[in-house]
Amino acid sequence: MFVTTGQVGTALGCSIPTVKKLLATGVVPGVREQGRQVFPLAALQALQICPAADLTVLGVPEVAVLRSDAPARVDEPDREWIGFGTALDEAQLLAALSGWWRCDPARVSVGGVLPVTVAGFVVAVLTGLAEWESDGTVGTTGRYRFPKARLAGYLTDLTAPANAAAPADAEDARLAGLLLGTRLPSVSGGPIAYVATNSTTDQSATEGE
Repeated sequence: MFVTTGQVGTALGCSIPTVKKLLATGVVPGVREQGRQVFPLAALQALQICPAADLTVLGVPEVAVLRSDAPARVDEPDREWIGFGTALDEAQLLAALSGWWRCDPARVSVGGVLPVTVAGFVVAVLTGLAEWESDGTVGTTGRYRFPKARLAGYLTDLTAPANAAAPADAEDARLAGLLLGTRLPSVSGGPIAYVATNSTTDQSATEGE
């Protein structure tokens, strides 16, 4: 049985464009084109019971969240893609997700972990954020990347979350296990949001769209 993207949006508390963005990443299996995209009912039911991310265990006041889009090609010397998609390999994903973002890099770094969300679901987790580089722009328009970031984990199937990476670091594996496949709503005018770790509750997956 299938449901429409509009029905999915209503059930998950997000817009139709946000649902389509989620589908474009490839993390929902079984999506079909029948004149329009239709969504497996079983997949929707699995997403509805995804738990909220428990950020209280991180031991920091807030954590930065990277609100990602579906993958798109870019013409840049250090990466071919930007965004998240299951068709990208680990090296491509890491390059696509580790910069260049408008953000407060120190504020990102102090959280120690960067969950990557699409439609309010955590689909990847970055660590290794202690160092950053600037694009040289001064002020709020400056962009930063984290050259030593590690891909602690990522998903290829959001309806049956399992880490597709094999992190060598035990703490990376622990953080990925805590966050992947959870719901982490955030609101921001840009790609980086900041979420207080003591206020995450079982909310809908709305990302302010």
